[in-house]
Amino acid sequence: MTLHPLARQFASLADVYERGRPEHAPAVAGALCAELGLAREAPVLDLAAGTGKLTRALVAAGLDVTAVEPQESLRSKLAASVGQERVLEGLAEAIPLADDAVAAVTIADAFHWFDRSAALAEITRVLRPAGGLAVVSTVPDWREASWAHDLGELISQARPQHPYFDGPPWQEAVREAGGWGEPWEVRVMSSQAADAEQTLAWVSSFSWVAALSEADRAELLARAADLIGAGQTPAQMRVHVTLGLALRV
Repeated sequence: MTLHPLARQFASLADVYERGRPEHAPAVAGALCAELGLAREAPVLDLAAGTGKLTRALVAAGLDVTAVEPQESLRSKLAASVGQERVLEGLAEAIPLADDAVAAVTIADAFHWFDRSAALAEITRVLRPAGGLAVVSTVPDWREASWAHDLGELISQARPQHPYFDGPPWQEAVREAGGWGEPWEVRVMSSQAADAEQTLAWVSSFSWVAALSEADRAELLARAADLIGAGQTPAQMRVHVTLGLALRV
């Protein structure tokens, strides 16, 4: 198994990803633990952990987290924030853990990169009976910013079709895989400090932006910077997090 070509672009995005992507509020880990029945120190796998945005929240909640990330540049930032002992190199389709190793598997903004059938087979293998899966999706809410509509239009027009991200929802893959209860969702809303630089970094961290030619990428980010800089960015912006949940049966 190898990474999707767009996913490989994250190797060059470690700094802007860490700076631009929202942190997860304690309420996210709290809801995840409550919904999946996870006690303190429960063993959890954070799969495709990136720089550790979700991993840190899970560790802070008292869970015994192992984070798996395939790309070295992201993995080094991950290890620096949660400890090298928690971090492993690996793919969702070839998880470097033993059978029945964990009580839950979390995936934050990454499930669309996986070979879904192969990844779900591996997730099922490493999960204990009745263990839980959490597919976490994060969407910053820009509506209170004066530039929100114009920036949204710019991104929509520039973004190419993404055969993974634009595919069927994760629930369909879980149902097709078998061995899972009916998926459900929980939504958590929080807020975080925001500024123009952070917002531009978030746009820069899109894998498809990194995959653009140097000239096209520079033009897109310059236009985004102009829109954001000419408008007003609120000091706090809301962040919507959806927890897509399922239990192994």
